[in-house]
Amino acid sequence: MAQCVQFVEEFVQDSFVPMVAVLCSEEAERATRKNNLNFTELLRPFCRLTSEGHIRDPNNQLQVVKNLRICVNNVMTNPNTASAALSPAQRRLLNEVVLSCQPQEGAVTNVITAGDYNLNFNATTPWFKAYRENFLQTMPASDHEFLNHYLACLLVVSSTEAVPVEQFLKLSQEQHRIQHSGEYTNPKWFIPNTLKYYVLLHDMSEGDEQRADVLYEDMKQRYGAQGCYLLKINSRASSTAEDEQIPDPWSQYLHRNNLQNQHYIVCVVTCNGVSKSYIASRTQLYVYGVSNSLESHPLQLDEGSDPESTAGGAGSHGVCLTLNDHDHIRQFIQEFTFRGLLPHIEKNIRQLNDQLVSRKGLSRSLFTATKKWFGGGKGPEKSVHEPKSTCGLLYPPEAPELQIRKMADLCFLVQHYELAYSCYHTAKKDFLSDQAMLYAAGALEMAAVSAFLHAGAARSYPAHYMDTAIQTYRDVCKNMVLAERCTLLSAEILKSQGKYSEAATLLIKMTSEDSDLRSALLLEQAAHCFINMRNPMVRKFAFHMILAGHRFSKAGQRRHALRCYCQAMQVYKERGWALAEDHINFTIGRQSFTLRQPENAVLAFKQILTNDSRQMATQQAAFLREYLYVYKSVMGEKEASLPMLPLPCIHSSATRVYFGHERRLAEGEKQAATHVSLDQDYDQDLAAMWCHLEEQLVASANRGTVPVNFQQTQCCLNSQTDNLRHPLAVVEEPMIVELTFRNPLKVSLALSNLSLLWRFTPDAASPSKEKMPEEFMGETITNEETLALGVGQQTANLMVVRGKQDLMIQGPRLNQTKEDKMLVRHGPDRRLDPIITPNMPLMEVFFLHFPTALLCGEIRKAYVEFCNVSSVALSGLRVASTHPDFFTFGSQATTPVTPLSPTSAKNCSAYKTLATVNQPGSVAFEVLVSAEDFSQLSTVVEIPIEGNVLEPGESTQLPLWLRGPDQEGVHEINFLFYYESVEKGTKISHRVLRHTVFICASRSLSVQASASRSSVPPHHCQDDKGCSGTLVVIDVENINTSESGVREFHIVQVSSSSQHWQLHKCINPARDKDCKLTSRERAKLCFRAKRCKPHQVTSGGMEKYTFADLNLGHERIVSSSTPCGDFFFHCCRTTESQRADVESSRTSSSSKSQDPSEDKASDLNNIVKKCNELDLNIIVIWKAFVVEDNKQLILEGQLHVALQTIGKEATSLTPKEEAQEMVLLKFKSEQPPPVVVPSAELSQLIKTNLHYPETYTHPFVQNSLCLVPVTLTLSNCSPAHVDIIVDLRHKSTSPESLEVHNSFNWVGQTQYKLQLRPEEVLCLTLQACFIQAGVYNLNTPRVFAKPAEQGTMCETSQQTSSPALIIINNA
Repeated sequence: MAQCVQFVEEFVQDSFVPMVAVLCSEEAERATRKNNLNFTELLRPFCRLTSEGHIRDPNNQLQVVKNLRICVNNVMTNPNTASAALSPAQRRLLNEVVLSCQPQEGAVTNVITAGDYNLNFNATTPWFKAYRENFLQTMPASDHEFLNHYLACLLVVSSTEAVPVEQFLKLSQEQHRIQHSGEYTNPKWFIPNTLKYYVLLHDMSEGDEQRADVLYEDMKQRYGAQGCYLLKINSRASSTAEDEQIPDPWSQYLHRNNLQNQHYIVCVVTCNGVSKSYIASRTQLYVYGVSNSLESHPLQLDEGSDPESTAGGAGSHGVCLTLNDHDHIRQFIQEFTFRGLLPHIEKNIRQLNDQLVSRKGLSRSLFTATKKWFGGGKGPEKSVHEPKSTCGLLYPPEAPELQIRKMADLCFLVQHYELAYSCYHTAKKDFLSDQAMLYAAGALEMAAVSAFLHAGAARSYPAHYMDTAIQTYRDVCKNMVLAERCTLLSAEILKSQGKYSEAATLLIKMTSEDSDLRSALLLEQAAHCFINMRNPMVRKFAFHMILAGHRFSKAGQRRHALRCYCQAMQVYKERGWALAEDHINFTIGRQSFTLRQPENAVLAFKQILTNDSRQMATQQAAFLREYLYVYKSVMGEKEASLPMLPLPCIHSSATRVYFGHERRLAEGEKQAATHVSLDQDYDQDLAAMWCHLEEQLVASANRGTVPVNFQQTQCCLNSQTDNLRHPLAVVEEPMIVELTFRNPLKVSLALSNLSLLWRFTPDAASPSKEKMPEEFMGETITNEETLALGVGQQTANLMVVRGKQDLMIQGPRLNQTKEDKMLVRHGPDRRLDPIITPNMPLMEVFFLHFPTALLCGEIRKAYVEFCNVSSVALSGLRVASTHPDFFTFGSQATTPVTPLSPTSAKNCSAYKTLATVNQPGSVAFEVLVSAEDFSQLSTVVEIPIEGNVLEPGESTQLPLWLRGPDQEGVHEINFLFYYESVEKGTKISHRVLRHTVFICASRSLSVQASASRSSVPPHHCQDDKGCSGTLVVIDVENINTSESGVREFHIVQVSSSSQHWQLHKCINPARDKDCKLTSRERAKLCFRAKRCKPHQVTSGGMEKYTFADLNLGHERIVSSSTPCGDFFFHCCRTTESQRADVESSRTSSSSKSQDPSEDKASDLNNIVKKCNELDLNIIVIWKAFVVEDNKQLILEGQLHVALQTIGKEATSLTPKEEAQEMVLLKFKSEQPPPVVVPSAELSQLIKTNLHYPETYTHPFVQNSLCLVPVTLTLSNCSPAHVDIIVDLRHKSTSPESLEVHNSFNWVGQTQYKLQLRPEEVLCLTLQACFIQAGVYNLNTPRVFAKPAEQGTMCETSQQTSSPALIIINNA
């Protein structure tokens, strides 16, 4: 903020001072020119009075005049007129004034801390003070005010004149002619009777001093002692001037004059419709205007302008003056002011007061009315009504309103602010009533200033007066000169009162497009107002500094513009204002380069390119061009050291390091293992899955335990992997470093000749540096594009700069100890610091005939090839997978070597088949297989290669059987191959190879199976004596969609595998051909199952499984061999693991209960469970006929259904997981409900069966009672003793049964209490009695059963079964 050296009151006083004109004779000018000065310049340093003066007001009250300054100017009669706009010459003058005043290095600065901002800026703005002073001094004279009209005229004649009195007469007449002839409108004079003060100038080095004294005495007689003065100068010769050092008080004044244009400029200004002209002085330019034209640059000078003043040539000023001469001049000014000027002003104030009182008929002087204004009463007006006309009216010179204004100006000039305010206030009312807006605005302005300067006033500063005056000047009168003067005065007054917000608002309102320099200075002052408030407004300070810098730049003030932008940058830097930072840095860079500060320009442009830019592409291209141009101009042709480049940005943390060869692509029908590539993104879940598989493989190779020093194999390192340890790389194997380049701009960048610099440190040797050039030419990268070294394309015709960038990777932040949490510490990241190890084996895996789509349960045979491409033999080949039931390598004992049937060979069947003859009623083929024959039942599979070693350069090919997943959809299946080196003790213990495939599984068949006990009694079974009467019903549905091209499915065989049960025979009515199913067709197959023979359950303490095959065609597929048996055991293992999880959860929950009643209930459940256990696994083998490319293909597969319980249906489809329902949160534990065994389960203990004739004929005429024998068969299905109660007294009373069936009675014993041994069958002979013919339901006996050790009987489910109907006919 512009902090004046003087106080605000002094600044305002010096803005309005008494004006004195000067007319000199030629001889007088010649005498003063010896000092390189004219007469006015000679007086200027001494125009401020050091002593007090006094005047008396119209009430004869003494008023003190302190620190008065007068302004002395030559009278120039060039006819020019005041203008409301600056002329080009004045614009150049003010530009030069501001340009010549720059902040000095090491100047005092202010440091302000506001929040988290620490700002450092200039304490003072001397350029604004210089501008303001020059602007106020060049204010033109106007008709609506008299402050800058001449009050007096100094007539200066040299004592060397022959007749000085005649010269005085000529000068007096010239002054009278200029003022009263009407030829000149300028200069303007305050009153008609201008004070003439006669000065006799005596040159001590030439003239006769006695003659001068005589002439002066004559002048006192002629003009009076108070109207003339003898001034003696040049007391020493110019030849002796170099001997003494005399102070030069003129330099500070003449320096400003040297910047002024020395040409006479004629301007015209129109105020209120009247044009007036005046003549501008050579030394004081009274023209102020603004040009809207941009024809010339602000710093361009006219060719004819002379930078040196004509009065001040080369050399110093006042060379012929002594200190006594200085005192003479100072005394002359004091005498003139106190004895001539102040009495003249006092006399005119009295005269004007008397005239106004007489004209307006006032009973008292204006001075007596000031108590009303300053002592109280109603406040001044807050606003001025809008005028009806912007032109207003003109007053004649003798108008009372102008006389009041003239008296007010005289009082103001002699510091009588109380009377001045009263007059201004009175004049303001008169002007407003007459709609003279220019006069009213002037009165409002000076009334506000008078109120501020009057120290004893009871009223505060009326800022609204100033606001109204500014608005009227600017909007109504269109006079920006007066509006700017009013703004400068009011802003300083408001700042002195601490009203920075109001001052800033005032300054901002005065900015406009007509003057960039004025707008820049005022915006800068507004910014300083914001930062000096009680609560500094930092962002407003920065924003207005930016605006000021922009206007400074438009005005050609580059240094000031750079300073403003640098100060604003303190606020916007690193605060998230991306666009603002870009604009500021770009401007700072351009201005710095223009001012020949290229290093600062490079730093500024670098900030634009480093940060993320949100600019448009065209703007970013401009930024980049500027930076490259500046960069090349700074660096030149330096090639010795490469500088750091800001572009492109390298994401160091995103750097990826790949160890090993990139995988080979597919070769013909061979498909290479996917392994790890740079194209794959890192996934935390996948990494955990691979780590889990590797742990399984390592544990399998180390007898089931994972070594303590186990480290996961990481082929590709990135920011998410564990980089705390040095990675291990194998000698002679490549390492690929992938760098992520990010172009923050929207403009393409061309990169060429990239090289990766590296350092190698051998064992027990000092570090050495070496370059490894991996060049690629001209790769163009765009935003967020990843570029790996080693590829590229040629580009040309680009601006090229050379440089480098450091690749430093910061490790993860530590957060373990308390110090780590308190401080910001980062751990190491060693992905770029590998340890080189000796040679290791390297294996490649290829797949042949590997499908991408399968039907659910489809069996497909593929081949896998293992190649050792290293110079070291490998061994211990294993594989682990996320889907171990998806594939099998088979077992040596069960793998078919060659096809055993022509059909199998023709259709390339994956199964082992045998030709058979399909005969009706044939029983199943049984094969007893040990689970040990299928050794590969764990999650880790050892790959059976010959000798378990693969020598260098060798390859082997093995068959691989695949089975489609049971659930449709896309399945991601992962394989992890493990191998070791035959040489032990290496740093790398093993190596792995990854492979990921995606299999699309589509629907095939849906198999649902259920088992139920046969209603035929065991002794009625004719096929097999040991048959237990269990029926298995298999429901097969074709759920395949027609899109897959499957024409139909054939059910070729149904097999079973179990340790306890087996399928015995098919009891379907029609079994003469294959079961064919087209789309959405269903078929039911019914089989009889039986228990395995006791000697087949165990043999030698090993688990034996009975495979029973029931083929429905002419071929039998050996289900106990590969691949059918392998996939069965895979599926069986998965089912058993799920069942074990359920059983373990039940066991853990039941072990918590200690209640004896609960123990009994659990025993009962076990009994019921054992009663209904089946444990029969069904294998449905099918073939599908598919039309593809006009060719018919035969696909084959198998589906598994595990029947665990009689009466519960099982399916081959995987059940979908249902969303868990929300359960209300319970804060109080509830008592467990009592365990109740459902009767439906207890009813499974006993099977009942009624045997009777379907029809019975009886002659009711002969015998009214018909007795029919009925046999009730009771079968104990449980392995425990069961107590049974048979009650025949029950009758069905439901209305539905009465409507359909007639009533009958049982005769004989009506209740039986029996006990059946485990699996015992008992037959009871009953008799039913009928009294008439009809249809009867015999299923009325109630049978209750319970285990022998339990106390609760439960009714069996026979009552809910189908009715047993008998027809009684009358003979």
